[in-house]
Amino acid sequence: MDGPQGRGYNVPMNEPLPDEYFMREALRQGQKAYAVDEVPVGAVVVREDKIIGRAHNQVELLKDATAHAEMLALTQAEAAVGDWRLTDCDLYVTKEPCAMCAGAVVHTRIRRVIFGCPDPSAGAAGSIMNLLQMPTFNHRCEITSGVLQKECAAILQDFFRKRREGRDSTTC
Repeated sequence: MDGPQGRGYNVPMNEPLPDEYFMREALRQGQKAYAVDEVPVGAVVVREDKIIGRAHNQVELLKDATAHAEMLALTQAEAAVGDWRLTDCDLYVTKEPCAMCAGAVVHTRIRRVIFGCPDPSAGAAGSIMNLLQMPTFNHRCEITSGVLQKECAAILQDFFRKRREGRDSTTC
């Protein structure tokens, strides 16, 4: 889909782009979700420094509980690659994946998962469980956490604060 041209990154041609570059793209997707009143989570799938899948949460729009950013981005990446195996791909996501998304990540054999902020109530990449590195599974992913953590957490906190304020203003 696209690669590192522009966007203020001066990286030598044979050097990989920093994780922050792709996390910023995931944050852009999260902002799209925020704009349409979806939980603001964004994800991108990267192969050879090129984004081959990108998405944001669309649960409310599609009336589909499985329409998480990670699931939609993985589906796009599978179509781009022409295979369900994404062994040479990395997933960048603004919030720690839930159990459903972590299961899909393991099944698609993603090489590495990079997430911004932890999810202490439902995170399945180390917060409440770690499905991405279960010794009994046939695939395990590398995990990098905390990339642009403050920015990733801030958009979620703002979204839920505004949602609570909206609820509070409707009560007598």
